[in-house]
Amino acid sequence: MTAAGRARRIVWLRRAVQTAGLLLFLGLLIATRPREGAEASPWLQVWFDLDPLVLTGTWLATHSVAGLSLLALITVAATLILGRVFCGWLCPLGTLHNAISALRRRGAARRDMGRFSPWQRLKLGLLAALLVMALFGVHWLGVLDPFGLLTRSMTTAVLPAVDVIVGDSATAIYAADPRLGSFPLTRISEPVYRFFRDRVFSGQRPAFDGAMLVALIFAAALVLNLVRPRFWCRYVCPLGALLGLFSRRAPLRLRQTDACTHCGRCAMSCPAAAQPEKPGEWLPGECFGCWNCVAACPVDAVDFAWEPFWRRPRAGSDGVTRRGAIKALAAGVAGLLVLRLPPQARARAYHPALIRPPGARPEREFLQRCVQCGLCMKACPTNALQPTLLEAGLEGLWTPMLVPRLGYCEYECKLCGEVCPTEAIQRLTLAAKKETRIGLAVIDTTRCLPYAYGRSCIVCEEHCPVPDKAIYFVETEVPLRGGGTRTLKQPKVDADRCIGCGICEAKCPFRDRAAIRVTSAGESRHPDNQPILPGAEPLDAGGADPAADSYGDPYGG
Repeated sequence: MTAAGRARRIVWLRRAVQTAGLLLFLGLLIATRPREGAEASPWLQVWFDLDPLVLTGTWLATHSVAGLSLLALITVAATLILGRVFCGWLCPLGTLHNAISALRRRGAARRDMGRFSPWQRLKLGLLAALLVMALFGVHWLGVLDPFGLLTRSMTTAVLPAVDVIVGDSATAIYAADPRLGSFPLTRISEPVYRFFRDRVFSGQRPAFDGAMLVALIFAAALVLNLVRPRFWCRYVCPLGALLGLFSRRAPLRLRQTDACTHCGRCAMSCPAAAQPEKPGEWLPGECFGCWNCVAACPVDAVDFAWEPFWRRPRAGSDGVTRRGAIKALAAGVAGLLVLRLPPQARARAYHPALIRPPGARPEREFLQRCVQCGLCMKACPTNALQPTLLEAGLEGLWTPMLVPRLGYCEYECKLCGEVCPTEAIQRLTLAAKKETRIGLAVIDTTRCLPYAYGRSCIVCEEHCPVPDKAIYFVETEVPLRGGGTRTLKQPKVDADRCIGCGICEAKCPFRDRAAIRVTSAGESRHPDNQPILPGAEPLDAGGADPAADSYGDPYGG
């Protein structure tokens, strides 16, 4: 069999592996949907465990590794031997880029598909800058990491959009079915809707703040493939840059012979612009190991072959120059300064709306670990966890925070810590989670019905999940407009028992702005963000024991 014939079989095998990898990614992502009483499998974050960029960034920022992150060494070992095959064979985002690149016009592909650009070194500069930032504790790698980007985009934008399309379409068909003709379309639409409802989506339709920005960035990353094939992988991807460095001395290398007729077909079929058409100038750090060039060659002039480690063939210059390294270092330091200048980034201020999930580490350590993937948001059964914009500063962009007006922290749930791939949110036992304070409820007496309007309302107390109720009532004589008085139960918050779950705010009858609101004050993870001194006298004799220390560390610290 000729080299081209063998390569064509390998190309079909690669496409099958890519498809299986994408389906596995989507299947694991869908499996993170909340299910009552079920615990999350550690395999849900396996893609992040296989990501050496996440491992490297977390280790540089925290000097520790989390969970099964050492599985990333498997990816490194495969890259050292086979080259950058993870990008070409397994990466689900790379598979999407391949699919979009296939839509390019054939003429455009012939003009520029295999043309190497010095701008492809940009990803190496981005990698160096991000690693410098991580070394000083700013873990922003998740913003550009392909798994962080893809998971965040699917969680906050793509899947919610599909949910709306499927649900609204099924509803419209159901409402219009009698008017559409003799064949009932509901025979098709209803089973499809039930499948998505029961197998893909959770019971509550998710909605996320800032989803449009995430969707636009994701769409831009895909559309740019129409400008250059695998644009993101060529110019931006820091994981690809890291794997490219590991692959420069891989023993599986492209070999070119004198039989080459310089037809250029190998270059036109190369999605990485790795220069397979130039003998001695092939770029192993750019090559995806896709075998397209070998399959396209009509005279078997190129083929992959094994070369010993100690016989490093001369390759093209696809590395970083000294000047480029200095620029990357300067960019990393500049980025570090920009992200660390705000007072909140320096722990001098606490944003009242920045309510982190239970189990979240102290803010500095949390930001050193979080890769902005959105898995915790996907797993949250009440859609309470939302991506931040500037609440945590630019450094905390797209990290999770609880927004009580959209949802609340379910008292019997601890899924967010179970799906976190870097342990930015720690795995707590259910008992420890129930004792973890993520905030403190505050009553606005200018809006609360029993205070401001003389009307009875006990909604917040009814929904409080704490066994001894963090919200209690004090019966008060309230004067009426026409004279006389009325006895009303006015709610008060027991600060020693409130855990800040937010259900009181979520269920408050005021839908625009709740009369009881939760802020980050009193959170267990921050001993400095405590508005009430331990041992202070409670407002009412029915409160908790004033001698109790209400701010013990739920993690055993």
